[in-house]
Amino acid sequence: MSILENLQIVHHNIDRATRQWSRSNNDINLVAVSKHQPPEKIQEALNVGHRLFGENRVQEAHEHWANHKESGLYHDLKLHLIGPLQTNKIKDALELFDVIETVDREKLARKLGTAMTETGNSLPCFIQVNTGEEPQKSGIYPRDLPEFLNFCQNKCAMDIIGLMCIPPIDDPAALHFALLRKLAKEHSLRHLSMGMSEDYEDAIAHGATYVRVGTGIFGERNDT
Repeated sequence: MSILENLQIVHHNIDRATRQWSRSNNDINLVAVSKHQPPEKIQEALNVGHRLFGENRVQEAHEHWANHKESGLYHDLKLHLIGPLQTNKIKDALELFDVIETVDREKLARKLGTAMTETGNSLPCFIQVNTGEEPQKSGIYPRDLPEFLNFCQNKCAMDIIGLMCIPPIDDPAALHFALLRKLAKEHSLRHLSMGMSEDYEDAIAHGATYVRVGTGIFGERNDT
């Protein structure tokens, strides 16, 4: 199937989920995850009008998007960083991305806040929450969120607009989506980035405002 057909299917499913759960589909932002995708597939998505993309790595994102950004052809193009951010890549990330979804530790928050102040480029950010408390995975544990959120907002002057999570593979995703929604509500955060190709409809049922879909749009990717 073509990327256009895949996008139509995903939008149909989003419409169905929003109707089922009495939500507006205007509240749902579809992030097309373009990591490890060849340039021709990315161009195909652009050609059919999609403009919101997510990337995992700063360097790969630069390879995919720097020319598109510089060309000015896609003035409404938006890029989200949805993978870990190394502190030595902060400057590059601020120049390329429009939203950082993976703020996950004090050292990163402090350096991000400083760089944003120095450049005058204060990007909206999400805090990544490790809802499954998996030691091998990035993210703030739920119990540490209040202190970390306060640090980001008041010590680092960051614009935290929401929370992001990647549920454990072996757990029912809905449990983690519900927890993230509860945490966001407790801290008056509007946005939730959660749900991927296999579970974005469940994420919408639990309040997602951003869903991150890769395979469902581009097909199986070539991981490297």
